[in-house]
Amino acid sequence: MGLQNLPKTWDLIIIGGGITGAGIFRESSQMNLSVLLVEQKDFAWGTSSRSSKLVHGGLRYLKEGQFLMAKIAVAERERLLKEAPGLVESLGFLLPIYEDQSPGRRTMQVGLSLYDIMARERQHHYYDAEAFIQMVPHINPNGLKGGFHFLDAQVDDARLVLRLIHESVASGACALNYTAVRQIDRDDDRHVVGVELEDVETHEIKKVSSPAVINATGSWAEKLHPSPDPQRHLRPLRGSHLLFEAAAIPLNEGFCFMHPRDNRPVFMIPWEGAVLAGTTDLDHPQDLSIEPNIAEAEVTYLMEGIQAIFPSLDISLADCLCAFAGIRPILSEGKLKPSDESREHVVWVDHGLVTVTGGKLTTFRRLALDALKAVKSFLPPDKIADRKAPVFSKVQKLPDLEYGLSMKTRRRLYGRYGSAADTIVRTAKADDLKTIKGTHTLWAELAYVAENEQIRHLSDLLLRRVRIGLLTPHGGKAYLKRVQKLCKKSLPWDRRRWKEEINLYLTQWNHAHALPVRRAEVLVQRKFISVKALRAVLSSIYHKFASRKKHRKSSGTI
Repeated sequence: MGLQNLPKTWDLIIIGGGITGAGIFRESSQMNLSVLLVEQKDFAWGTSSRSSKLVHGGLRYLKEGQFLMAKIAVAERERLLKEAPGLVESLGFLLPIYEDQSPGRRTMQVGLSLYDIMARERQHHYYDAEAFIQMVPHINPNGLKGGFHFLDAQVDDARLVLRLIHESVASGACALNYTAVRQIDRDDDRHVVGVELEDVETHEIKKVSSPAVINATGSWAEKLHPSPDPQRHLRPLRGSHLLFEAAAIPLNEGFCFMHPRDNRPVFMIPWEGAVLAGTTDLDHPQDLSIEPNIAEAEVTYLMEGIQAIFPSLDISLADCLCAFAGIRPILSEGKLKPSDESREHVVWVDHGLVTVTGGKLTTFRRLALDALKAVKSFLPPDKIADRKAPVFSKVQKLPDLEYGLSMKTRRRLYGRYGSAADTIVRTAKADDLKTIKGTHTLWAELAYVAENEQIRHLSDLLLRRVRIGLLTPHGGKAYLKRVQKLCKKSLPWDRRRWKEEINLYLTQWNHAHALPVRRAEVLVQRKFISVKALRAVLSSIYHKFASRKKHRKSSGTI
């Protein structure tokens, strides 16, 4: 549905198509409300496709005494595991304990025991050094005392957002990507009466009315609603990750270790056929409208930690598929270190405009309920949400979804697409039911999402609807011809448009997902930098890596 055919009156308008907006969208769609969600870029374009892919309780909150936050997070994790199998899956974690490490064994034992109590199940065990090395043969044995095994969960964050949106639309709600809010309209008493929308590509403009608007734009929230507390403002923090080929880091489960430089936890997680490593935690003063990318210092930091914990694997940047960076919307409490800032969410109310920001992916439902509670007085009085209603509709697993697919593959499809999984398989050619090399993604998924999931650009398809732009070398460049052939009926672009989309996609990928060295190489190819200058840059980077690998200790902090 475009702006031209969009109804003019709504009970509720939600601005922002990330996990927070999608969560509110889903909860409100289960009320007797007419709901519109708009996103100025693509759904899950920002942090909600660039997270650590974890649905976790957050052991750090126990360390900081935030027991209620941890309890809520664990409860939501367990809820999602039950409601969305195949999308949210349990993941075992290994955590080594070294001499003179903080937190040590006793502290971690207490934290994990509390974790178990909250989950109502014993889920952790401690192993001595010898047994732990057998579980992780390549780990650095120097000073190793032992380690823990515990359970958490992981998710494809972008597909979580999309499933929430699709199920909401199936309930009668409406969602539009690439649609910006130009202004929020108010009456003479400053009460919200609607918004002015603009299609950011066609520049079509339309005014729609509503007595209530929820601002769920994350790091952009203060652009629409300045903080009512002059002492507390949003502090955008960048978290960056590296994605490695699975063969380079042989892990069957998640792995967490304390970085030798600053004692921050670093996660290494098998995900969709690759291994994800991160994250960093840095202030991000750059323009939020520019897509973030990993900095050289962050690459150095992550590689230092990985090489220190797995010295025998000889892991290098040659094993790295890509990188990505997301911006966390943190409401600052004036802490010096970014990692010391609270991850709790806040809700601001202003005459029908409700802003919700901060928070965690894991607790998106609680954010949604708090936002709807705040906006309730501006909604029709007969609209009531059932707080106990499941987030996701129960998937009717059809018996003919076989086609030689493994149970794991079928479970994955149902988790990501709900009941539409059957359509994907039934309408696919036999050859398209094969996985794309190095991933868990079926070729048939591309054809389905191209036709049904509001694709405006090739990047929407390859980076968010499916993730082969991250999981295959060079953004899946070698597969682009087959992608075009598979999707050309659903994306009826002419030859010129396809060429433009491919060039645009590769440019965006090199900016946002290539390593700094590779970004520099692209600049040379396009004559934006001289070969001589590039050599100087590469030489500098090489010497930094060589020096830091030899001398592990550093005084800097990331």
